[in-house]
Amino acid sequence: MLRSALRLFVRRCGVLFVPSRSLITKTVVVASAGWLLAACSPTYDWRTIMNNDNGYTVDLPAKPTTDQRQIDIGGTPMNMSMQIAEADHAVFAVGTVMLPSDDPQVQRNALDYLRSGLAHNLGSAPDAHVAAIPLAAGGQVQGLEMTFSGKAGPKQETRIMHARLVAKGRHVYQAAVIASKEPPPEQVEQFFGSFKLY
Repeated sequence: MLRSALRLFVRRCGVLFVPSRSLITKTVVVASAGWLLAACSPTYDWRTIMNNDNGYTVDLPAKPTTDQRQIDIGGTPMNMSMQIAEADHAVFAVGTVMLPSDDPQVQRNALDYLRSGLAHNLGSAPDAHVAAIPLAAGGQVQGLEMTFSGKAGPKQETRIMHARLVAKGRHVYQAAVIASKEPPPEQVEQFFGSFKLY
């Protein structure tokens, strides 16, 4: 499910080329390079993302990238879109599956698919419990909160994952934090505490 998110553990900082003709320009280039290196350092730069297409708002620790793919749930092709941000060697991601209907059985099938996929990716059963997912307009819906620890990727490296799964209407959501070691709890709470559905 989060293979593309795991690939983002490799930091991709851009290189800026500015032709210089004077000492002032060279000074600006050196200062800019220092700024760029600082911008690529593993820090949390929280910003609120409002995803009107998929009906949620969330705080992410960096400018997000997006990914989209088609998945097959119970023989039915469905579209899954993701917003992904990385900070301090942790990936923060929200995936949204667009369902063909808001039928409760369709929602349950999608939730089961995501839960079993996460467990399979890390080769471990989660520590799971019911969690209240807030609505932006007030109130809440019931979701599932899980914590996984296991091996993932081609090198079978240790990964820790915190995830929340929830269905609302024709959407099923997967909010997750994936890291090689336990992220600071306040950063995990910032992410999950800000995740609200429309």
